[in-house]
Amino acid sequence: MELKKYKLVDIANIEISGVDKKTTEGEIPVRLCNFVDVYRNWAITKAKAEKFMVASAKQMEIDKCAISKGQVAITKDSETRDDIGLSTYIADDFDDVVLGYHCALIKPNPNIVDGKYLNAFMHTRYIQKYFENNASGSGQRYTLTNDTINCIPVLLPSLKEQHTIGKVLSDLDRKIELNRQINDNLEAMAKQLYDYWFVQFDFPNEEGKPYKSSGGAMVWNEKLKREIPQGWDISDVKSLIGPIERGVSYSSDEILDTSATPMINLACFSKSGDYRLGEMKFFSGNIPEAKLISPMDMLIACTDMTQGADIIGRPILASNEFKQYTFSTDLALVIPKGKLKMYLYYTLRTPFYHKYIRPFASGTTVKHLNLIGVENYVLPIPPMEIQSKFEDAISPIKEQQSKNLNEIVALTKQRDELLPLLMNGQASVVNI
Repeated sequence: MELKKYKLVDIANIEISGVDKKTTEGEIPVRLCNFVDVYRNWAITKAKAEKFMVASAKQMEIDKCAISKGQVAITKDSETRDDIGLSTYIADDFDDVVLGYHCALIKPNPNIVDGKYLNAFMHTRYIQKYFENNASGSGQRYTLTNDTINCIPVLLPSLKEQHTIGKVLSDLDRKIELNRQINDNLEAMAKQLYDYWFVQFDFPNEEGKPYKSSGGAMVWNEKLKREIPQGWDISDVKSLIGPIERGVSYSSDEILDTSATPMINLACFSKSGDYRLGEMKFFSGNIPEAKLISPMDMLIACTDMTQGADIIGRPILASNEFKQYTFSTDLALVIPKGKLKMYLYYTLRTPFYHKYIRPFASGTTVKHLNLIGVENYVLPIPPMEIQSKFEDAISPIKEQQSKNLNEIVALTKQRDELLPLLMNGQASVVNI
């Protein structure tokens, strides 16, 4: 495969975004594709844009940085060198989405370069090494200068070969994205069921009808300061779980061996408190038996570095990506008794609980959770029959989500392994 070398500026228009997260009176409302959206995604789709934050921009900024199909966005500035130069493909057209600051928008000349191919090329080790060598700054901030971006060396095969390579890798990413969407839908179903049963108290009564809506008796609970179904108990969390176990402390030397024990850590929590792939560490130190866990075990975040303490006290469930894990000291293992796991898991994910638990976290830049807050949280306890029914309804959903996560891992590995082979001509679409 013959490759021609170009400077990026010779095959694309490049715009540096200055659109921030603020909403300013007199400016035009927009949705913002910001640094994290570019950093986390191979492609930006309409489905992803539904969750973008609302901001505002001047018409001149919109004209420059409105994103549309076929373009590529890259991260430009960050606190860490590894976070710059990461790219995403703009897979759809949008009416009101603008690229946010700390990013650059690349508008390829379609007669020379295919956007899907260019995005894939930006993920190669060849370009990553270019960014590592040319990033400026140190300590608090690293950046790619305009000249560094303009001079990015781009190796191009024929336009036909670009289309083919770009399509193969994008098709894999679409499969990955479909699994993510399925998991999002499954999570919405599970949360809706929890809300229906334990917020609205319309769990099925003896006749299979919604309890509260069908006239089920409610009684005032003075400790909770609200009504709960007649016959329900209340309890603090401490009485519903075994002893809380904190994770292992580790040094940088103990997380170098990728064949060591998988270690779930704080980075495995997304900002929304969900399980995040691709952040596993591997721990080679000694692990007490109490700090070894299995798929579907529940962990809560005891440390938080987000400004709003977004994940403090929130739970995740270990996926079945591996048969056994350990977990870092930033997390704690919670083992519910009986059939309470799914009920407790979703209770600890409610806004009401999160508002309660935040004051138990202290610190400025890094917040640390006092676990007494978790143990002392009081909640209504449904009868065993309802606990069992909810557990039986939710467990298959969580298991399917875990299977989908495994497929995402496999597809991502396949995509990342194919990338260099396709780019250097060692593999072709014919023999894939």
